[in-house]
Amino acid sequence: MTQTMKAAHIVAPCQLEIIEVGVPSLSGVDGEPLLVELQAGVLCASDFPRFRGGAFNVTFPRPVGDSLHEIIGRVVESRSPRFQPGDHVLAIPPDQRGLSQYFIADAAMTVPLPAYERPECLILAQPLGTVIWAARKLPNLLHKNVVVIGQGPIGLLFDHLLANLGARRVIGVDRLDYRLEIARRMKATHTINVDRDEATEAVRELTAGQGADLVIEAVGHQHETLHSAIKLCRHEGTVVMFGVPHEEIYPLPVWELFRKNLRFIGSVHPDVQHDMPLALDMIVDGRIDVAPLITHRFKFHEAQQAFTTAIQRIGNPIKVLLEATS
Repeated sequence: MTQTMKAAHIVAPCQLEIIEVGVPSLSGVDGEPLLVELQAGVLCASDFPRFRGGAFNVTFPRPVGDSLHEIIGRVVESRSPRFQPGDHVLAIPPDQRGLSQYFIADAAMTVPLPAYERPECLILAQPLGTVIWAARKLPNLLHKNVVVIGQGPIGLLFDHLLANLGARRVIGVDRLDYRLEIARRMKATHTINVDRDEATEAVRELTAGQGADLVIEAVGHQHETLHSAIKLCRHEGTVVMFGVPHEEIYPLPVWELFRKNLRFIGSVHPDVQHDMPLALDMIVDGRIDVAPLITHRFKFHEAQQAFTTAIQRIGNPIKVLLEATS
């Protein structure tokens, strides 16, 4: 194997370069490390602040290989008895530093891939795994009315999974019509564009005046949608905070939380060895169709354009795919 590789280096806000660096070594790495060759990955909203700055105390230049973490690849070197060179895997690199031809991952954050005709779809088992982890915390959803605020990739995966779990109504909420169109394909039964309709009134009309049994907040990075989730929820309902907060302390309508006897759940990350294999099974078995989410494709050397497309929403992206440059 060559001793050098191509890697991305974000040198300034919204400025990425492809550089030549040494291939990382497993020497001295704790745990059960693997050296993985990148085959494909999809950009996540959590990658965007590392590209453009302006949040989470991001400074530039970024570490080489930042930022990509929803990845499939091929093991080229292993210090784990669970994996052998040649194995195809879904792997999460430490600190999202997977935007390079080769990266190190730990076996605990890696699962083997099944055979599938569209291997790029298997990448979505990573975000779907995080949705499954959240869903494991939920009450029985049979006959329930649920609202999903934010119809980005996570919200769309919630739509599909909650419908599969027996929700009577899955109400997708967003301000972008192209996302709401895909929400219908992902099993949302109703959609609300909050730039045209008042969400509280619309949800009450759909739920006979009761409000939602469950509200998922899948936007993050501000607190207004979390306030909306509390407002849309019925008495003794459940609110899930899934969207990433942008501050350590949020102002919340605690009196309404208290008065409504709401159940409030936070959820982040998957249980990798339990939730990601289930997510893979769901995709391979056709129980969840993730294909509508992959809307744009770029080669690895086009990472700058890929990030720009995703962040500026050029061409109505949902998930932007990066494939290894052959």
